[in-house]
Amino acid sequence: MIKPAKLRTGDTVAIVSLSSGLAGESDIEWRTEQGIKRLKNVFGLEVKVMPHALKGIDYVYDHPEKRAEDLNAALRDPSVKAIICTIGGNETVRISPYVDYESMKKNPKIFSGYSDTTTNHLMFYQNGISTSYGPALLSDFAENVTMDNYTVESIKSTWFSAEVIGDIETSDTVRKFGLKWHEENKDKERPLMDNHGYESINGTGKGQGHLIGGCLDVLGNLRGTELFLDLNHFENAVLFLETSEEQMDPGMLEDQLRAFATMGIFDKVNGIIVGRPQDDAYYDEYKKVWTMIMKECGQETLPILYNASFGHNEPKFILPYGLQAEIDGENKTFSILESAVDE
Repeated sequence: MIKPAKLRTGDTVAIVSLSSGLAGESDIEWRTEQGIKRLKNVFGLEVKVMPHALKGIDYVYDHPEKRAEDLNAALRDPSVKAIICTIGGNETVRISPYVDYESMKKNPKIFSGYSDTTTNHLMFYQNGISTSYGPALLSDFAENVTMDNYTVESIKSTWFSAEVIGDIETSDTVRKFGLKWHEENKDKERPLMDNHGYESINGTGKGQGHLIGGCLDVLGNLRGTELFLDLNHFENAVLFLETSEEQMDPGMLEDQLRAFATMGIFDKVNGIIVGRPQDDAYYDEYKKVWTMIMKECGQETLPILYNASFGHNEPKFILPYGLQAEIDGENKTFSILESAVDE
């Protein structure tokens, strides 16, 4: 995998809306501005908002080619060192025909987002570029009152340092989901729920390999498309999976995981790390589904760590696609074994 260069104070980051155009809606403008201010004030970065990123939900939906145009322009712009998505959504797959994959390969840059952005990550991954399954502008940089330090430290250690990332613990607390993004709520801090460490829910040994995965809802929708990865990409991988704010019921999770099992994915990977369900929805029920499916497909020794702080969780840590990581089921630890960026 090709790693992007690390960020430095004063570097420019581009803001794109590759999925939903929510960031451009008038009632969300305050939050978009708040996220941009945090990029400037917390990290010392310059911000370039791409031309179509804030044109609103309807325009962004109607013009997937303009979304791709923004991405392509950011990739080609030598002043842009990182690209950050405003938010996820549900149909970024529509930009695929318009993406300049040659520019993507020639201009490796930090790229961040989660949820529907899983699709965009796979575009980069299939072209050999490591990206960050991590924070988005509206949900993380624009967090009410202040950014979570856990997220800030993950950004600094992943994007601003070329040192090995190393061990990643779960966050001590998790933000309660549900406070509306209304401007009158901007000074209300979302409640914090206590969090605990990783749970080992299958197997006990170690699993090491390259990181691959994303939002299970999105990956399930991509099955059968050219963007879904060939089985060989899962060989000796550490798979990371999480569920979205839709909070799929356990029966749907069972269907999704059984499909992956039938495809042979769980026979290929060396370990799995599972994100904490948003707001603890179906927390214990999901664990039962995971262990049931592993038993069905004969993978009861495959190490699986549960309750990881990524994806649809605030605060969150960053997972760099394609880079080496290790799960230790016995000691309940997770480590990223290299840097995410180069000097």
